Amino acid sequence: MHRNRVFLDSSFWIAFRDARQSHHAQARAVVSALFRERAAFVSTPFVFAETHATFARSRAIREMIIADFWENPLMDLAEVTEADHREALELLRRHGDKSYPFCDAISFVVIRRLELRRVAAFDDHFRQFGEFELLA
Repeated sequence: MHRNRVFLDSSFWIAFRDARQSHHAQARAVVSALFRERAAFVSTPFVFAETHATFARSRAIREMIIADFWENPLMDLAEVTEADHREALELLRRHGDKSYPFCDAISFVVIRRLELRRVAAFDDHFRQFGEFELLA
């Protein structure tokens, strides 16, 4: 288990980068706490795509998101494997009563594979899934 690595979901990044979001102050506080404990961040290219798409009309925020994911030395963008895709699809089938999108299912699978426990997310799907310690 990698206690000092935290998975960051798009719902977290969106709240962090958009001051109009209701969870903005909470996201900033979580990032400050993670910096103090020298945590490393983990995410996926799927989360990047979802976050980037949210800010597609804002050049300034879009550029910050690119830097956050691709130029930040604290960020590890986890490779998503073919096995991860298959497992995520199976998870969606097994949890057919839930409304998890594929991006979240990929995140769940990658978090498990990397043996991470902590997740920063404001997305209720992570709470519904129930396997992770939510920081936000």
